[in-house]
Amino acid sequence: MEKSIIRAVPQPTLRRLAQYHHRLKQLEAMGRTTVSCTILANDLKLASTQIRKDLEATTLTGQPGVGFVLADLIHSIETVLGWDNTTDAVLAGAGSLGTALLGYERFNQIGLNIIAGFDIDGGKVGQKIHGKNILPLNKLTNLVQRMKIKIGILTVPAEVAQTVTNLMLAGGIRAIWNFAPIILETPADVVVENVSLASSYAVLSNRLMEATKNQQLTGVSNL
Repeated sequence: MEKSIIRAVPQPTLRRLAQYHHRLKQLEAMGRTTVSCTILANDLKLASTQIRKDLEATTLTGQPGVGFVLADLIHSIETVLGWDNTTDAVLAGAGSLGTALLGYERFNQIGLNIIAGFDIDGGKVGQKIHGKNILPLNKLTNLVQRMKIKIGILTVPAEVAQTVTNLMLAGGIRAIWNFAPIILETPADVVVENVSLASSYAVLSNRLMEATKNQQLTGVSNL
């Protein structure tokens, strides 16, 4: 029997699908039962052609004049993103960012369940943050291995990030969501998603600078 090939969805599409999902859940809460690409385009300030192309990943077909059944579209996007089943994860580093992630309620909506946090701070170990137990870091490998956790969230300082990563890998972690400002050394078959707040801010500040310059030039040219 031939095995079906899972076609990779481009990362930009995956990011937009997550954006669509957030808006669709809002529309669902407002009582809507159908949605069109035009509505999403207007709400999100995107091109409807882009949205139609992205939604091809769901294999759903909208009805002319009606669009998509909202519940079906939400479920299909969740399936593409892997959000239709709850996935357990652990978080290492219960500082300010880690604490914020532990309390981020939308994780429950997208199927991510952080079962515990880990830290070396004696003032945090043994406590609960947003209902999550904070355990000593030296317990991480054993717990991950015992509970067969596959996702690790890294919110520790750069200087200890690789050490903590090694603890995760030793327990069987196969995907790391890395918020530490460092490139991790991991086996080729381990998935790493790096989140750089500095890089994101660099884009924001550069765009602000360019927008400010353009406004100034426009103001001069109109004199």
